[in-house]
Amino acid sequence: MSPVSRIRRLSFLVAAAMLALVLTTPSTAGTLPVAVGGEKLPSLAPMLSKVSPAVVNISSTSHRRVAVNPFFSDPIMRLFFGLPAVPPSRELVQQSLGSGVVVNAKEGYILTNNHVIAGADQIQVTLTNGRTYKAKVIGADPTTDLAVIQIHAPDLVALPFADSSKLRVGDFVVAVGDPFGLGQSATSGIISGLQRQDLRRSGVQNYIQTDASINPGNSGGALVNLDGQLVGINSMIYSPSGASAGLGFAIPSNLAADVMKQLIAHGKVERGSLGVDAQDLNPRVAAALGIRATSGALITNVLPDSPAAKAGLKPGDLVTSVNGKPVTDAQDLRNAQGLAPVGSTLKLGVDRGGRQLVIDAKLTAISNEAAGASLDARLAGATFSDTSSDSGVEGVTVSNVAPGSRAERNGLAAGDIVVGVNNVATPDLAQLRRVFALHPRVLVLALVRDGQLLQMEIGSNR
Repeated sequence: MSPVSRIRRLSFLVAAAMLALVLTTPSTAGTLPVAVGGEKLPSLAPMLSKVSPAVVNISSTSHRRVAVNPFFSDPIMRLFFGLPAVPPSRELVQQSLGSGVVVNAKEGYILTNNHVIAGADQIQVTLTNGRTYKAKVIGADPTTDLAVIQIHAPDLVALPFADSSKLRVGDFVVAVGDPFGLGQSATSGIISGLQRQDLRRSGVQNYIQTDASINPGNSGGALVNLDGQLVGINSMIYSPSGASAGLGFAIPSNLAADVMKQLIAHGKVERGSLGVDAQDLNPRVAAALGIRATSGALITNVLPDSPAAKAGLKPGDLVTSVNGKPVTDAQDLRNAQGLAPVGSTLKLGVDRGGRQLVIDAKLTAISNEAAGASLDARLAGATFSDTSSDSGVEGVTVSNVAPGSRAERNGLAAGDIVVGVNNVATPDLAQLRRVFALHPRVLVLALVRDGQLLQMEIGSNR
């Protein structure tokens, strides 16, 4: 009998066991029998004995300098009070605990969440047998919140991947990890939902929802089926208290496997792009444009010479489907691009002024750099690039500023990290492009410079 069938019979068997207890002598009261009707009670222990050695504890440590008092970071205040040009600072040591899953025993590759190891100077992995090893980062992908680290240790045990596309709502799953640093533990539940999105403000999202308890420290741990196969990487929870509220989310194993292969091969993930900016369709915008549809991704900008431009997409087009799957908002369109391989062709269902069109567009690799002038004339002379995952900051780096350029006159400096524009977070270059596609008249940049958070206002005449 399969594990699933045994679990389904659990209620019946426990009831039978309780009846047996009533009929037993006082000396055996309070204990469940080993078997009822000659059949052993179902247990997850045999499966967990195989899974547990493959789930590890990850401890990361980061060191950075922070100002003793933010008051001292203001150059005007330093000048007024005669303080040193370099504000006094102290070293801040941060420690983080999480989990990981051994996915290649021979090479020592471990899959975990990017947020578990982001910005870490030191990473240590502890196995279930108590042995601890220093780990190195092979690659990280903030967009999917996945990372691969490596240790060199003998006799590792790896988990096999399951096909997450075959998951169904109601399937039994078990979450294994190290919550609150208490030690490895397992919680069981079912698949509560699939293809959950809009849980973060950006990135590729395609989460599995489960009611198996996931708590702080479970991040990066395993979500397994009853055969002990990896179906997801535990990533986040929704909770008003910070503890499990029955709303846990995991990254599907198929997505994790694709990202892992690229991280091991190249240290990063190469993604394709149509070269468009899009926004959600709401009733007000639909009424203004005379669009009868109630959902979709509204194209607001098409980059020159992009796949979208070559395919014939135009601003004002409403993308309603990709490869036959409905597109309800701009996040759906971003997911479709982020989940498809570079070079693949997307079949787009488009509503153009009431006419229904089908447009084929081939994804090309996204450039990880952008000239400031292509984003906004006020940033001319600056070069922007995605920030490396080991910086510990989600933003876009100003990699170069030409001397005497407009960007320099407006106060930008090489090494600045733009974390927001006009109160909108910009964790990556794609999001920065989307913000500037709205053509804001006044720019208020939130920057991290030398470990300090600054705000810089740039008017239209500067």
